[in-house]
Amino acid sequence: MPETRSMANGNGATVRSRQPPKEEAEENIFLFYPNLIGYGRVLLAVASLYYMPLHPRTCATAYSISCLLDALDGIAARHFEQSTKFGAVLDMVTDRCTTSCLLVFLASAFPRWSIVFQILISLDLASHYMHMYATLSMGGSNQSHKKIDETRSWVLKMYYSNNKVLFTFCLFNELFFIALYLLSFSSPYLSPTLLKDPQAPSSLNVGTPALPKPSMIFTSPWSAGAMEMARANKMDSTVPWILCIASFPIMFGKQVINVVQLVKASKWLAEGDRAERKRLGLPRRGSKKTQ
Repeated sequence: MPETRSMANGNGATVRSRQPPKEEAEENIFLFYPNLIGYGRVLLAVASLYYMPLHPRTCATAYSISCLLDALDGIAARHFEQSTKFGAVLDMVTDRCTTSCLLVFLASAFPRWSIVFQILISLDLASHYMHMYATLSMGGSNQSHKKIDETRSWVLKMYYSNNKVLFTFCLFNELFFIALYLLSFSSPYLSPTLLKDPQAPSSLNVGTPALPKPSMIFTSPWSAGAMEMARANKMDSTVPWILCIASFPIMFGKQVINVVQLVKASKWLAEGDRAERKRLGLPRRGSKKTQ
């Protein structure tokens, strides 16, 4: 009930003035703890992209911390009861963008395999977009993309309903690509140009002088040639190879799950299309076919 206050007017009559109810302070969703962690992830991801061309250790460290914080924001959301749709979308967008950027770099580092990385980027974006769209359009705006009916897909049910399974697949998926990124700086088996001696005479036949200074060859420190020289023999490849081989099976399984997610979302949308066409009475019997 709103507060009332009694006061006397000039004629001695009592007049009650009605006080407006106090409004509750509006929650600032953008400053929730899990969302603050999400902003930190974005900053670390941007830092990793900045250092990615020339500083593999710094890049890998920033990128890995950003990925590990992906688990922390979920714990914070549950602990402080601050699970929000904005936070869920921020988390997913950050994951998709950071992974795509890393795969773009790998496509440039291993041009012979660029089509593989392009397919992986497309599969990752397409499967998650289709899944989100199908969930919102078929399941309703209050339906979470992580709430999967087991009758629709037991694989996705297991993947999304168990936080440990979800974290393991995401962790090893990112670990494989980080290890492959480190190998682009260290393994001559994957990057044959790393075998070349940077002090060897130049093979340039045109121009003068015959052996131009590096500053004349690479006018920009961010040129492809300068980056290639900076990458050469930066680090030992033993640990990256171990991480790459150990994480490959789970990474491959993650891609299989992406395919399953894409197929199931497509079928779910098709079910909705059939139901909508049936509701509208399509196709109309006896109607003339359009030319």
